[in-house]
Amino acid sequence: MQQFTPRTALVVVDVQNDFADPTGSLSVAGAEATIPIVNAAAWAAIRAGSFVAYTQDWHPEHTPHFAQDGGIWPVHCVGGAWGSAFHPTLEVLGPSIHKGANGEDGYSGFTMRDPVAGVDIPTELDALLRVRSVDRVVVCGLATDYCVKATALDAVRLGYATTVLLDGIAAVNLTEGDGEAAQAEMRAAGVELDHSDGPSAA
Repeated sequence: MQQFTPRTALVVVDVQNDFADPTGSLSVAGAEATIPIVNAAAWAAIRAGSFVAYTQDWHPEHTPHFAQDGGIWPVHCVGGAWGSAFHPTLEVLGPSIHKGANGEDGYSGFTMRDPVAGVDIPTELDALLRVRSVDRVVVCGLATDYCVKATALDAVRLGYATTVLLDGIAAVNLTEGDGEAAQAEMRAAGVELDHSDGPSAA
């Protein structure tokens, strides 16, 4: 059960059509069921004076991130296309940070990685939180074993007290158990795993 304050930020990760819709190119099982939880958390955060930010994968049509260009993923979340848009039932109550627009691997909301050079590039998210004196981050969204995990681990690395909402996430599970392994990795890094107040908080 989460308590939001003006020094807390809710980061909603990649609740986009290609991940959250069953017809999306990288659809995540159970994703749609998390959206009421995410919306309720966002409204609870707003009422408490917390900052709410959203992230979106925003890829070009060709990138080393995609299997067709040497990566591991199907084409997904091409910037401006249906797949990159927020799921229509997501209530967007804050700004969005685009990830991977120049072909980077855009797993974390805080950093992107050049898939060729291996160089990390910061997004604007950390600066948005610092200017608001945020010291605690709550993370939810998609997917547990990739972008949620990367965002939470980066948040801890950057010095934020970090919580992931277990009922507001869902895993890709390319390999069975990836979601559980991601939770264990986050917990070991100091991320708190907790439940939200649920949709009734909306």
